[in-house]
Amino acid sequence: MVHAGDIASLEKLPRYTHAFPQDAGRFKIKLQYPSASQQEIYELVEPVQSDDFKPLDDIKETLEVVVNHYMRASDAVSFMNDSHGLLQRLKRAREKKDGALYVSLIQDWNEAVTRMRRQGDFSEVLDKLDWLDLRLVERILTQTYARTVSPTVSSLRQYENGTDNVYGELLPKFVSDIFRVTGLGPDHVFVDLGSGVGNVVLQAALEAGCESWGCEIMENACVLADLQEQEFKARCRLWGLANGNIHLRRGDFLENTSIGNALHEADVVLVNNQAFTPELNDRLTSKFLDLKEGCKIVSLKSFVPAGHKITPRNLNSPYNVLHVVEKRYFSACVSWTDAGGSYYVSTKDSSILQKFAETNAEPG
Repeated sequence: MVHAGDIASLEKLPRYTHAFPQDAGRFKIKLQYPSASQQEIYELVEPVQSDDFKPLDDIKETLEVVVNHYMRASDAVSFMNDSHGLLQRLKRAREKKDGALYVSLIQDWNEAVTRMRRQGDFSEVLDKLDWLDLRLVERILTQTYARTVSPTVSSLRQYENGTDNVYGELLPKFVSDIFRVTGLGPDHVFVDLGSGVGNVVLQAALEAGCESWGCEIMENACVLADLQEQEFKARCRLWGLANGNIHLRRGDFLENTSIGNALHEADVVLVNNQAFTPELNDRLTSKFLDLKEGCKIVSLKSFVPAGHKITPRNLNSPYNVLHVVEKRYFSACVSWTDAGGSYYVSTKDSSILQKFAETNAEPG
């Protein structure tokens, strides 16, 4: 596991400074998560640049998620009390630059969380959940990304314009909406074609609890995806959560045998084809003939041309077995623009072609 202290410390000078400068010592803390797994080591530092990792913000957001999603309502209220709740007291200690008090409060937190876990309080709350809340999922994904991808994110900008090798990310809220629209669940198989650093593959494995596959051709993204997978599994253990099986593959998704086999079993296929060439989109459409009936394909561009109709001359076209529904996503859903846009859900449905054949059959 990559600890916060591994990516943000005074050893990273001049990128980081003391969070509590009036205290002579260099403060390090260990933070208890809602499992019996190891504690995470943090160094109490602040970044010089606003876009660098912020350890104290990470602690704050982690505590808030634990309080809101693991604790019983009666316990959560006491932690969130505006006057004497632990979260508010931590905030005041940070504002007053009181490092000794901050460390003492974290120790109080660790003791309380350990006690609640041993009493079974967290298990009681989690057992009642049918679906993990997006904020909890995002916290784990954000922590994973910050400790693996963010330190070397510049490598993802090395792509070739005008080719299929262009990097862009679908953000968690949008991805969660896709899972809801397609009905993705724990008994399903999910495949992401062009999976980048693996964000969506990991989210599907955690949020839906399903078997999750991804394939990526860009080597720099593949390296980071492998790091993310390793860190993600450690983070899930830290949070006391189980995830579905994860399979990340390298290479051309049209040629990879494992991905080909996974597509035969897939219930939901995601293709961020926003920047794919027409040639690749056509090859993919032919590949969809091998999908099982009812499989849903989610894409940023429709694989079926607008206005397409079945005629006697195009009976062999793969377009004829795809039922397409256009949907909208809103702002802050993708990494390359703040604007909203359209996406498409295509369902493999061979009955469309069968009905045409029956309707147009010559009288016997």
